[in-house]
Amino acid sequence: MDPHLLRTFVAVARLASFSEAARELGYTQSAVSQHIAALEQDLGAPLLTRRPVTPTTAGERLLEHATPLLLRLDAARADVTRLATAPAYGLTLAASPTALGARVLAALPPVGVTVRVLARADVPAAVATGTADLGLVDGLAAPSDPLRLPDVAPLTTYGVSEEPAGVVLPASHPLAQRPGLHLGDLADARWIDAPDTGLPLAHLRAANGGHGFRGALRYDGTDVRTLTSLVAAGHGLALLPVSAGAGAPGTVTVTLAGPRVVHRVECVYAGVLSGAAEELAGALG
Repeated sequence: MDPHLLRTFVAVARLASFSEAARELGYTQSAVSQHIAALEQDLGAPLLTRRPVTPTTAGERLLEHATPLLLRLDAARADVTRLATAPAYGLTLAASPTALGARVLAALPPVGVTVRVLARADVPAAVATGTADLGLVDGLAAPSDPLRLPDVAPLTTYGVSEEPAGVVLPASHPLAQRPGLHLGDLADARWIDAPDTGLPLAHLRAANGGHGFRGALRYDGTDVRTLTSLVAAGHGLALLPVSAGAGAPGTVTVTLAGPRVVHRVECVYAGVLSGAAEELAGALG
């Protein structure tokens, strides 16, 4: 399939409009219609209904393939460009919020660094497509087990750190004075669903056999202080690395005693590192 036609199809399906897709892509509406017609002829199936503009069953299936296919194409281009034009100095680091621990911050070069805080799922994609030189992503895992990252491109990963996870509770919570907490005992508690800041509730459910941990409130930001403030205000509990939760005003962080899992941070990169990226990766390895 011609990737130009595939990109046009994805834009039309996302915007539900041929004219809006034409504006976004810089084509005429006629050219967009021709792209879709050519793709439908190539695949031998209608991909979009026209009024309203929605994917057909075949179109829905193609969309499932299209995003990772286009991402891999972007990753391939970025990988080649990175080899040809990599600067000796300067570094863009993409990281999930709770991957930026004290050790990482202390290791950053004194000049020429751009830090981009992203949602966890966006970090590998940023590295794969060349918008970041290095990535730091974190999650909940068994001790020494690697994280499960999306398969967006051939990426190299290695563990940077592991530390205990802690349940962040309001200071007045009845369990705040416990020396440790078992995750299974909190499955029916009120939780804040903050997938890009706290450790995702899906990870907690997986550690608990797939049950419990329903969000009472959802927070779609990446600021840890906002998340702990929501906990302090009584909107629900959160799971954070102990170092991130400790000392947050109005809260107490109690170490997770069971199951045996840790907060793990991994460094992610593509191709061969050089310059400041190589130096930082070496310092964290």
